[in-house]
Parts: sequence; C-alpha cells; structure tokens
Amino acid sequence: MTIIAAADGSALGNPGPAGWAWYIDDARWRCGGWKRGTNNQGELTAVLDLLRQTAHTDEPLHVLCDSQYVINSITKWMAGWKRKGWKKADGKPVLNVEVMKALDAAIQGRNVTFEWVKGHAGHEMNEKADELANSAAKAHAAKKLPDAGPGFPGATAVGAGEDPAAPPTAGKDNPKGTTTTTPPTEPAPADEPDLFSLDGLASGSSSSSGPGSEPASKSHTSANAGTGSGSPASGSATDSDVFAQVVALERSLLDDAVRLDRKQLTRLLDVRWRQVDASGRTWTRREVSEAGRSHTGVELEVVETRRLSDDVVLLLWRASGPDGVSSLRSSIWQRTGTEWKQVYQQGTREA
Repeated sequence: MTIIAAADGSALGNPGPAGWAWYIDDARWRCGGWKRGTNNQGELTAVLDLLRQTAHTDEPLHVLCDSQYVINSITKWMAGWKRKGWKKADGKPVLNVEVMKALDAAIQGRNVTFEWVKGHAGHEMNEKADELANSAAKAHAAKKLPDAGPGFPGATAVGAGEDPAAPPTAGKDNPKGTTTTTPPTEPAPADEPDLFSLDGLASGSSSSSGPGSEPASKSHTSANAGTGSGSPASGSATDSDVFAQVVALERSLLDDAVRLDRKQLTRLLDVRWRQVDASGRTWTRREVSEAGRSHTGVELEVVETRRLSDDVVLLLWRASGPDGVSSLRSSIWQRTGTEWKQVYQQGTREA
C-alpha cells in the first residue's frame, strides 16, 4: 500500500525562526525547526526527514507538497546539478547543497512520487503539515522546542540537525542522524527563490526520476541592508534585531516569487494592508497579488528605521529600479504575537 504524506515548511521572516513538518495521520507525523532558516530549507528538510523515517519500508511513498521549488529540485534539476558538480546552469553553487545531497542519497532505490497541491486551499493533509511547521517555527521564535511528534513506526533514521543548510548524515555509525557540535551556518540569502502555491500552475504528479534540467538564470533583488536611528533605544541589541528582521521581511517582498505567492503574501501583509504608490493609486493585498507586478532588479537602500511603539516599526527606504527611477518608501510593520506583518506602505517618486 502506498504511503501518502504531506510535507511543508515555514519561516517567520524568511529567513527567521523556521519549522518543517510532514503528516500522514494523527499517529504518524513529525516536525522540527531551527532558530534561523528559510521556507525552502524547511520544505526540503521535511521531505528529507520523511524519506529517512520511511527508509525501512518497501511501500511506495507519495509526497504532497505545495512547493514547486522542492518538487522541481528533486525531480527535474538535481540530476543536472550532480553532473555539473552541484553547480547551476549559470555556474553558481546550488543553494542548500548539503540538504540536496542528502535528499539525493535518501531517494536512491526508492519508489517516490510527488504531487503539487495548492497551499491554503483546504487540502486537509497540507493544512495539517502547514500548521505543524508553523507551530514549530513559532516555538523556536519563543526559544522553545516543539513537540517532535510520534514519527513513523520502526524508523531508524531522521534528517534534521542544528544547521538547516547541513542536516546530519544517517548511516551505520549514526543511525539516528544525531547532531554534531558543528555550529550553525548563516542561512541562504533572502533572494533565494520561494516557489510555493503559484496561481496558474496546474496540480499534478511527477516521479522522482525527472530530467536533469533547471531553469535559466534569474536575476534577484539586491539590497543594501542597514539600520538607521530614530528611537531613543535604537542602539540597543533588541532594536537592532527587530530592525534587521523587518528589513529582511521588506526585502523578501521584492522577490517576484514571494509577491506572486498568495501563501507568502498572507503571512507578510496584514489583511487590512493598503499601499499608496508613487502615482497615488491605492492597492489592497488582493489587488497587488492579482496584479503580478515584477520587482526584478529593484534595489533596497535603508534610509531610517524607527520604532513607533513596542510592536510597530516604521521603515523608510529607497527603491531604485533598473530603469534608473527611484522612490522613497515608508513601510509600517506591526507585530502580533511573534509575527511581523506590513500594514501600510506609501511611495513617493524622487525628483
């Protein structure tokens, strides 16, 4: 009988406190996470842990996933990356290469298929995996460890360590995949593609033995991150951490893959969100999601960060486009619980 499981990842800030999870039923599920990681690292690790937890079975495995990035990485691009020495078509190193190598090893000889499902669309198993991954990320944000779950019966190997970019190996000398003392490394930069439930992509299944192709090189948003002054306590470590998180969130909104992803926008933009652009037009969250405007090549330069209250931050920044036109943007971010969401933005074109 085929094992059907949903896998998902979550990151509060992307990068930020991160979680991963897979779910089969209430008796078979697992989750985990890290203090700092990305959505993609969570998605990849969820699949890796699922593969390792079910490695002792002979049953086929069918993975439900709302990440096109994960599915394509495993079924289409991985073979080509291996042939090129784990390099992309543009010669740059593959992101999250250690996790990719671990996935490649874990899937060898297995009967594994993948199916894309639309995120946040009421799919019961996907919603459960998303809930577990998000809870794990929130636990790490609160400096707590999440309930790891029961796992898969008879499992002998797991796949998540302290470092999301380099999960521990699992083998005869390390059957449980225990973590070494290697310190965590900095996660992938914010321009990492995040291809989740993109509208217009058809749901379907793909096997784990796809061609070794990959997409053409894509230019991503570059940014000059920094923090400004403005509040009496702006030099404190607490404010610096908050400002860095808000800047990272703002930068992620310039990634076209994120802006075209309703799942990501729901997490980053408040339901009351409004934007007044440089032309004077007012946008809602739904309108900006449906418009699909590209921000490729836009650079972010922080002008000032100011804490308006304990849970509200004003970010003033300059957006410079590839056409040479620049504008000043004022973004207001509000924290609810452990999550920051943008509630308002206004742009003014510079002369």
